[in-house]
Amino acid sequence: DTKSPISESYRTLRTSLEFLKNVNETRARKIIVSSSGPQEGKSTTSANIAIAFASQGKKTLIIDCDMRKPILHKAFDVDKEKGISKMFIDKNETSFTSNIQATQIENLDILCSGPTPPNPSELLSSTKFENALNEAFEQYDVVIVDTPPLIAVTDALLLRKHFDELLLIVRLNKTEKGALDRSMKNLENIGFPLKYCVLNEVSGSNYYGSYYYSYYHYYYGNNDEN
Repeated sequence: DTKSPISESYRTLRTSLEFLKNVNETRARKIIVSSSGPQEGKSTTSANIAIAFASQGKKTLIIDCDMRKPILHKAFDVDKEKGISKMFIDKNETSFTSNIQATQIENLDILCSGPTPPNPSELLSSTKFENALNEAFEQYDVVIVDTPPLIAVTDALLLRKHFDELLLIVRLNKTEKGALDRSMKNLENIGFPLKYCVLNEVSGSNYYGSYYYSYYHYYYGNNDEN
C-alpha cells in the first residue's frame, strides 16, 4: 500500500539515506543493513529500502548475505538456490550476472544466498565475492545488503569496508542493551564506528503524537473528495 504510513516511513528513511555522504563526500549508495540480534527487522527493512529506491527509478540490487538463515527469496518469491554460493560452484566467468534475478518490482534485482555453504564467512571475505561486489557497484545505482546479526557472526564486519554506510536496526523492547553495546564496540574496533540506526516497531501514536496521523490523513485521507 503505497499510501500507508508505513510506506511513507520507508520513503522518509530513503530520503535520509540519500543525503548521507561517505568519506569522499559523495552520496552513499552502498549500504549494509544489520542488527545486533535476530528478529529485529533487518530483512524487512532492507527489502523495503530497496523497494523505495527502485520505485524512485534507481537501478537497485539487494543482496542476501545472511547465508545461514536467508529470507529475502521468500519476500520476493524467487529461487533461493540461484545465488552467492552458486557463484563458487559455477566456474563460468559470468557467474555473478547469471545468478542475478529480477523481482516483480521494476528496477529491483536480487542476488540470493544460494545453497547454504559450510563456510559463509570465507565465501563473503573471498576475492571472488569482492570482485562480484565491485561489478555490482558499477552496474547498479544502489546496492543494499542484508547481513546476519553482528553478535552472531563476523560476516557484517568483514563486509563493512566495501560499503559506504552500515544501518543498524534496533527494535523497541526486543534489542538487548548488552548486545547493542557489543555491536557498537565491534564496529569501532574495526575502524567503522556506528553512525546510523533505525528504531523499529515504535507505535506512531506514541512516538509522533496524534498530530502525525492528523496531518497524514489530511494529505492522504480525502483523495476521493478532490
